[in-house]
Amino acid sequence: MLTILVLTAAVLLGAAPQSEAIVVYTGWERHALVGSDVRLSCSFFSWRWTSEDVTFSWSYRPDGAKDSISIFHYTGGVPYVDNKGPFRDRLEFVGNPARRDGSILIRNLDFSDNGTFTCDAKNPPDIVGRPSSVRLLVFEKIPIQAGVITGAIIGVVLGLLILVVAIYYLMRFLVARRVFDLSVSKHGKKGKGKEAQQRQASVLVEPAKQKAAASEKKKQESRREKK
Repeated sequence: MLTILVLTAAVLLGAAPQSEAIVVYTGWERHALVGSDVRLSCSFFSWRWTSEDVTFSWSYRPDGAKDSISIFHYTGGVPYVDNKGPFRDRLEFVGNPARRDGSILIRNLDFSDNGTFTCDAKNPPDIVGRPSSVRLLVFEKIPIQAGVITGAIIGVVLGLLILVVAIYYLMRFLVARRVFDLSVSKHGKKGKGKEAQQRQASVLVEPAKQKAAASEKKKQESRREKK
C-alpha cells in the first residue's frame, strides 16, 4: 500500500507543471515634453505559451521618494487603474497580453510625473523573475545635450552614406577607365602590326619589281641588236 502511495505521488509531481524563470523587459529611460503623451513599454520572455492567467503590474516611485505606489494591474483579462493615484484620469492600457505586451500610455505629462516606473509580469506557472524599471524625464523643451547627440548621430550616418556612394562611383570610374585603356592599347597594337606587315611586304615586293624591270630592259635591248 505504501509503495502505491509513493508511486502515485511521484506521478502527480511529474505531471504538475514546473515553474521556470520569466524575463521582463522595459526601456531604460524615456524623455518627453510637458503636455505630451508617452508610452511605457513592457514585455516578457517565457518558454511557455502565453497563459490565460497572465498578469501585468505597474508601480511608480516619484523622484526623491523612497516608496513606490501601485498605479495599474492587469489580471483575468481585465485592466485596473488605481482610482486614487496621480494617473487615475491619465493612464490607459495599450498593451496586448496575447502578444506578451503590457504597455501603458500616460497622457498630458507634467514635471511632477518625473520618476521611475516598474513593470512586473507573470505567466503562470512561470512566475519567478525580476521586475524591470524605466525612468521618465519630463522637459519643457528637448534637452540641448540630447539634441546635439541626435544631430551628431544623424550627421555621422549621412557622412558615411555619402562616403559609400562616392567610393562606389569612384570605383565605377576607375574600372571604366581601365577597360577603355585596355581597348585602346589592343587596337593600337593591331594597327602597328598591320603597318609592320605592309612595310615588310613592300620591302619584299620592291626588289622583285626591280628585277622584273631589269629583265624586261635586257629583252628589249636583245631585240634591238637582232634587228
